[in-house]
Parts: sequence; structure tokens; C-alpha cells
Amino acid sequence: MHITINNKYLFSDNYKVKCVVGKRGIGKKLKEGDKITPKGNYKVKFILYRKDRISSMSSKISKYVIRKNMGWCDDPKSKDYNKLIKFPFKFSAERLYRSDNIYDIILVLNYNFNPIINNRGSAIFIHVATKNYKFTRGCVAISKKNLKKIVKLIDKKTIIKIN
Repeated sequence: MHITINNKYLFSDNYKVKCVVGKRGIGKKLKEGDKITPKGNYKVKFILYRKDRISSMSSKISKYVIRKNMGWCDDPKSKDYNKLIKFPFKFSAERLYRSDNIYDIILVLNYNFNPIINNRGSAIFIHVATKNYKFTRGCVAISKKNLKKIVKLIDKKTIIKIN
């Protein structure tokens, strides 16, 4: 399965859904916090989800429950940059357990892994869009309903092409 993403839509075979990307569009990611969604081909490393908000989720990709102490390090000064972390944490990190629903389901893309390059950008996810499809800080966001459908269809070989 192939998924293609542009500034307005996520496509797959006969599937087309509205999406939103980083405030500065799709392009070459320059640095942490630049609000650019990185152009390229990616795979889904794993899925994170809120068990209290998603009753059941079947997927061929490894999935993990988001706990209250979980976060994602976005601090280039940390050895844990662009990695899943646990709070308390002495560097900057984004909380994954949130009161809004945008992180109810997170597809973690393999952007800036292997090797992780400091300040190249972290936490590039496909996650739930806000009701008004507000721009992201570099992720791709779609409706929760559509994200649940995609989770069932993807596998380890799925290529996510952002262009």
C-alpha cells in the first residue's frame, strides 16, 4: 500500500481524505521548530494511542498505549532527541497524553531516525486533526475517523510519500 500526502489531501488507492500539514507547508526541513512538513518517503515505525479514547484498534504495525508520563523529546541538547521519553524529564519534550484529542492516535514516521541528527526535526507524526483543521507544527493531521481506517490498512511495507 502507498499513501501520498500533499498540502490538502492524503491519498491511497481509491481513498482521498482532507488533511493539514505544517504551517510553512511541505519542503526540506531545515531545523527543529521550523513548522515545515518534511518532503520524502517514510514508513510508520509504530503507533501510539489513548486506550481510554480508542476502544479497539487492530493493526499490522506495533502499537503502544500512551500513558500519562509519556512524551517525545524535541530538545536537540538531549541525548534522547527525537525519541519517546518519560516525565519527569529535564529537557524540552512534548506531552503525548493531552486533554485535546489530537494525540488519541499517532502514527510515528521514521523521519530523522537512523541516525538521529540533532536539530533536524523531531516528532513527525500523522495524528488527529483539530476540528477546524488548524495547521500543524510539521506533522500531517487527518480526521480521527479516517485515521482509524488507515491504521487497519497499513503494514510495515506501507510507504508514506509526502510531496
